[in-house]
Amino acid sequence: MIDLSGSAVPYKCDEHPERSPDRKELNRKIEGVDRGHADLRDWEVSPGRRSAVIEFAAMSDLDAAKRTLLAELREHSLVIGEVTLSSGATAQYYVDARRALLRPAGFRAAGKLIAAAAVEAGASAVGGAATAAIPPACAALAVPAGQDLVGFFVRGERKAHGLQRWVEGPVEEGDKVLVVEDTVTSGGSTMRAIERIKEQGLEPVAVVAVVDRLAGGGEAIEAAAAAPYRALVTIDELYPDRPDRG
Repeated sequence: MIDLSGSAVPYKCDEHPERSPDRKELNRKIEGVDRGHADLRDWEVSPGRRSAVIEFAAMSDLDAAKRTLLAELREHSLVIGEVTLSSGATAQYYVDARRALLRPAGFRAAGKLIAAAAVEAGASAVGGAATAAIPPACAALAVPAGQDLVGFFVRGERKAHGLQRWVEGPVEEGDKVLVVEDTVTSGGSTMRAIERIKEQGLEPVAVVAVVDRLAGGGEAIEAAAAAPYRALVTIDELYPDRPDRG
């Protein structure tokens, strides 16, 4: 399983100074982190110590991103009241994650967490079913850690002209991909996207949902992808006092 609750994405520094990254490169790796934690421009440290500092900084950054994302989801995405879900089930609340993801703070926070998951999984691309996967995939590409990633999306219907592809984006057969979804309930749309992704010759190496309603979809998705599944936020964290909590 991918642990985004507090795990770092370490940047390994070589113990041999002549092969170690310079200070500018090291500071770029902790871009966006509170400089009160670690500013390598002010430190005279060994390469081994620098590795520990970078790892701590990355951990702090992901922790802060998780807190920000959770706060944004609570403020903007949680709707209390009876609704019918896409699965056909009725619920007493609704989570519209895009209402948080399409705001700057939520977009940046989700991007940091998803890009970290992609790097950890060894993925070169991030995407999933249109339209739910488009905001989280774009968020991952927009942060420094996602600078080497590309995005893609899976169409609901195959395009009738042009290349007639199910999967759109700069991905090629054999690419390792991180599949993303904004909200998971039953997991049906994500599993259909995974099927198309595999048909295209892409290899899902992990799946990340922004919010999981803990209705069994995560387990089904993990089985369909044959790859680890993780939610950035669960409904237990987002709405701990919900009426249907067991």
